[in-house]
Formats: sequence, C-alpha cells, structure tokens
Amino acid sequence: MATTKTSIAKTITKLYTCNSNSGSLSSLPNHLGSFRSSSLFSSSTSAASSVAESQSTVSSQASERERSRWSKWLLFLPGAITFGLGTWQIVRRQDKIKMLDYRRKRLEMEPLKFNSVSPSSEELDNLEFRRVLCKGHFDESRSIYVGPRSRSISGVTENGYYVITPLLPISDKAESSQPPILVNRGWVPRSWKDKSSELSQDDEQPSNITPTVVKEEERASWWRFWSKKPKVVEDHPPTRAPDEVVGVIRGSEKPSIFVPPNDPNSGQWFYVDVPAIARTCGLPEDTIYIEDIHEDVNPSNPYPLPKDGSTLIRSSVMPQDHLNYTLTWYSLSAAVTFMAFMRLRPKKIRR
Repeated sequence: MATTKTSIAKTITKLYTCNSNSGSLSSLPNHLGSFRSSSLFSSSTSAASSVAESQSTVSSQASERERSRWSKWLLFLPGAITFGLGTWQIVRRQDKIKMLDYRRKRLEMEPLKFNSVSPSSEELDNLEFRRVLCKGHFDESRSIYVGPRSRSISGVTENGYYVITPLLPISDKAESSQPPILVNRGWVPRSWKDKSSELSQDDEQPSNITPTVVKEEERASWWRFWSKKPKVVEDHPPTRAPDEVVGVIRGSEKPSIFVPPNDPNSGQWFYVDVPAIARTCGLPEDTIYIEDIHEDVNPSNPYPLPKDGSTLIRSSVMPQDHLNYTLTWYSLSAAVTFMAFMRLRPKKIRR
C-alpha cells in the first residue's frame, strides 16, 4: 500500500514539474481526473475477473466432490456382487436338495406296470423317475448306439456305448407292454457295436433256405409212386421267453455346446434325442423312453450293463458343492468390503 502511494506521489510531482516548466498549471486537475478514472476502471476489471475465477473454482470443486462420492460407492460394488452370488448359491442348494429328495422318494415306490400307461396320458410327464415294469421282445436289429461313453472298471477307463433297443409287445400276452417303447439297456463295450455292424451286413446278404423233406416208406404199388407228393416240414423257431425290464421313465438329454450334433444317416449318436431315435427305429415320435436299472445281472453275460439307480439321485453339482461355493463368495465379499473401508478411512497425519 505504501508503495502505491509513493508511485502516485511521484506521478503527481512529475506532472506538476512538466506543467510548471511549460507555464500551464491549469491542466493539472484534468490529468488528475483522468488518472482517477483509469485507476477505477482497472480496479473494477480486476474485481470482476476475481469473481469469475472464484465461481469457476467453486463449480470445479463441486464436480470433483460429486465424482469422489460416486467413486467411493463403486469401491463397494465388488463386495455387493460377490455377496449376491453367495446368496444365489444358497437358493441353488435348497432347490438341489428338494430335487434329489423328490427323485429318491419316487425311486423308492413300487414299480408300476407299464401296460396300464398310455403314451397320450396327461400324467405321463409326471411319471419321470418312476420305476415301471415292462415285458416284451427286444428287436436288436434296430438297436441304436449312443456314445462314446466311458466307464471305469477297477481303476481302468474303457470306452463304450449306451445301447437303445425297441421293446416290442407280445401279441398273445396281455401283460406285455403296449405300445412299443425305447429301452436304454445300459453300457456295452466298443466291440459290441463292431459286432452289431458286422451282423447287419451279413443279414443284408441273401441266404437260401432249404426245406426239410420227410420221406415216408409206403407199401404201395409202383404205379402209385409218382402220384405221391412229398411232405414239406418247415423249421419253427423255439418259443422265446419275454424280456422283462424294470426301468425309469426319462426324457431326451440336453447336450452342451461342446457335444457335436447327431448324424442319423451315418449312425452316429452323441446324445439321446428320443424323437429322432424313434423315427430312425420306425416308431412314432412320442414313443416313451426308459432307462433300465435292473439290479439282477447275469455274471456269465453281464452286458449290456444296466445303469446304477443311485446315479439318478446324484448330480454333477451336489448340495455340498453349493455350500462350498457359498462360503467362497461370502469370504470374497468380506475381503473386498474390508479393503474398501480401509481405502476410504481417513489417514492420520503424524507430526
């Protein structure tokens, strides 16, 4: 302030000296007026610029505070997401427990005679995982092999197939299954499919069947010998016992994105598609599909090996797995939330 006053005084002195030398003292008030007006203009301009700067500073600080508040909330977003995933695993665990308990109770029921079930029945969808008793004859010439499917035997993994064969009704027996059904008879080794393909090729070749001619000794005259016709006797196959199946009604499989599509023309089936398999076997698309879970296996002829009934009450992700996932997600949620609190905690300044 003192410096400003000193500069003003020097300016007035210079003006006074100049005017006195020129002999014109009357012009001094005019110079003083112009100086005062210029100083007032400069001061008002500086004040306006300072106000604008202060307003811009206030607005920038407000926007920074807004961004800081949203960034603080974003720090808690990972904790909220992991907490939601842990809660979702709890819900999945409860649903899985109910589903497995539902299957277990239905498998414990007495087998239902299948001849009393119609494929057009509205209750057919409710019969899934219900054991049924079926009788008929297997038409092995129309068997379908689905695979490859691996099976572990004494620690050794062997590839094979599931064999699905139509079970045809017996016309003269009322207890046989009506109408035909598809039966997943179980697992067979790869050699079964190779043998089946060889037999199918042999069946396509024509074969000559020679009837058996029975000669009878007759005491007849020689002129009646040429009039006697020989008797032709055809070989009849022996009576075959009906095939009995205790199975569970199932539906088509839902393949993953890594499973290739089926190719019925080349006989390659990678998953169970009931309508497509029924069409290939010459059956209606609404044919019922059953998985054999018969436990009485002949040791001398173990194949096809029926499915184990306990596998129907197991899942790829069991309830214990869902519990482990829950603990994992909740632990992650607690960890990231604690890190967010530590990040927002004000730091103490050491003096």
